Amino acid sequence: MGKTVRILGLDPGLRHTGWGILDSRDSRVTFVAAGVADSSDSLSLSERLAELHAQICTVIGEFKPDEAAIEETFVNKNPNSTLKLGQARGAVLLAPARSGIPVSEYTPNQIKKAVVGAGHAEKQQVDMMVHTLLPGCGKLRPDAADALAAAICHSYMRVAAERMKMLRALEK
Repeated sequence: MGKTVRILGLDPGLRHTGWGILDSRDSRVTFVAAGVADSSDSLSLSERLAELHAQICTVIGEFKPDEAAIEETFVNKNPNSTLKLGQARGAVLLAPARSGIPVSEYTPNQIKKAVVGAGHAEKQQVDMMVHTLLPGCGKLRPDAADALAAAICHSYMRVAAERMKMLRALEK
């Protein structure tokens, strides 16, 4: 049996950045905590980014994850919104990076496929599967559920990578 790895999942957004913590051992995942880092609309962009960064640093300090997973930014129709999302993502990515925590990035479709089995799943399907896989998580805000989905995806991907490594070693 492998060791337990604590994973921080992140769903970045300028207004609301979801975060979720789970423990992964072999192919089992266990809920630890989840929440949302909110920024204040009344602050300047730089202050909002600092606010998000500080809140994620607090989560990292409290839960001490070993690895992190973050949803990649998708380009939407409004370039200004995409730019602000990218800036929020950068502020959030900086927190685990400065703590020496390796970060893996996944597209929304990769996360949906890993959690639901379909890359174009609806948000409600992702939420339902997060609650099915992590029964102790209780009621979640959508951003927190998406962050847990990123962590679940990372857990499955790392287990698959470990198994492939073992198979390659056996072939030698």
